Amino acid sequence: QVQLVESGGGLVQAGGSLRLSCAASGRTFSSYAMGWFRQAPGKEREFVAAVSWSGGSTYSADSVKGRFTISRDNAKNTVYLQMNSLKPEDTAVYYCAARSVRYPTTFRYEYDYWGQGTQVTVSS
Repeated sequence: QVQLVESGGGLVQAGGSLRLSCAASGRTFSSYAMGWFRQAPGKEREFVAAVSWSGGSTYSADSVKGRFTISRDNAKNTVYLQMNSLKPEDTAVYYCAARSVRYPTTFRYEYDYWGQGTQVTVSS
């Protein structure tokens, strides 16, 4: 069992930055692929970024490429999402997810554990 707790969300102006963190419980964190998803009001949850078990492979949605960076620190059982050049359309609840295999996927149904989410609001 893995428990995930996100933090770092908030209100920021367009063009600003935020760093989200996701702290995971359990001693097997380093064997899990990790992902970030987001859900805006009235929309489906969508893939944002993902990282492999070692941090050696990362994947990002086209909408955030060049602006968001995912990383992980296995010694701290934590995955991060650095968000720069934020836009109002990035406003959503951001969720951290864990997949009990080493490599991630962009499909939310293939993740096994989810955090409770953290709100990110970008004002224009």
